[in-house]
Amino acid sequence: MDVLNREVHAVTPAAKAKLRPVVSVIVPTRDRPHFLREALESIRALEGPEFDLEIVIGDNGNTPQNIALAEKYGALHVRAERGTGASVARNAAMYAATGQYIAFLDDDDRWFASHLREHLALLDRRPEIDAVIGQVVSADHLMRPISEPWPASPPGEGDELIRKMLSGYFPQIGSVVVRASALEEVGVFDEKLIGGEDLDWLLRFARRRKLAVVQTQSVLFRGRTLGSCDQLQLDRSRYDRKVFFRHAIPEWEIWRSPAEIWRAHYGTLKHFYRYFVDCAVRASARGERWQALQAIWCAAQVFPLRTVYHLFKWRRLRIAFLGAILPRASRGADATMHMLMTFATFVHA
Repeated sequence: MDVLNREVHAVTPAAKAKLRPVVSVIVPTRDRPHFLREALESIRALEGPEFDLEIVIGDNGNTPQNIALAEKYGALHVRAERGTGASVARNAAMYAATGQYIAFLDDDDRWFASHLREHLALLDRRPEIDAVIGQVVSADHLMRPISEPWPASPPGEGDELIRKMLSGYFPQIGSVVVRASALEEVGVFDEKLIGGEDLDWLLRFARRRKLAVVQTQSVLFRGRTLGSCDQLQLDRSRYDRKVFFRHAIPEWEIWRSPAEIWRAHYGTLKHFYRYFVDCAVRASARGERWQALQAIWCAAQVFPLRTVYHLFKWRRLRIAFLGAILPRASRGADATMHMLMTFATFVHA
């Protein structure tokens, strides 16, 4: 069955040489026009003579401003009425896309001016490749860069890339460009996943088609304020665990030992665990005892044995826990708490 029901027309080599490729940019959104405007601006800023951009907005929200923004930036606005979540919005937009290439940008992120061109050049040079992944720069919630471009070095191709994607390297979907023709085999995003759906899709892609990585800054990826989305982070950790086992078990032949699979499982979820530990440290330092205990409980739901072990062996978590259940006993304890809060703020994994 044709997943996207695309109609293919034969094009002569001479006519093909005169045609500019069309890149369909898939932008999922929901009630965030203030972010969407910035995302659309960053897309249109990349226009040039080498290709045409077709922006398709998949919208499962109810904000009238989004329709006005679509008109302003020459985008196609598609209602995603089957449900909520980024997968539903992306799929609705992908069904409407007509370009030879598909790119993605979440509504709260931005593209760099260096995106797309090297991706398309590599796809043109190497017809055996069907998807190209670029570099990401992490930012805080105000879009101030807080990291160097990652991955810092090429993560390889084939089994090596799949192992790394199952060990903590999550390619950001906004850095990806794929051939539209490959979607007939790979399919669309799993709408049952509210987290990890982009990693799941890229792993399916990697198992069926060939992916490559370019060392080009592609997307500025917006983070969230520490402690502002605890339930969301916990939910995402559960879906990322599900995605890990969905792909790690069928791919058992790429692992050298059961211990390597276990380390990969830790690598997949460790950033959630560290997030909750940082939240606990910061809340305890502020005297927010209940919030600190909640964060420790969330950490325990990610890695229960590791949390128990660290409560005894990791001074940072132990002090946060004691600070949550005991009154502050001295100025020295206050100073330690303040130092830990500062550390959690600036070294948040």
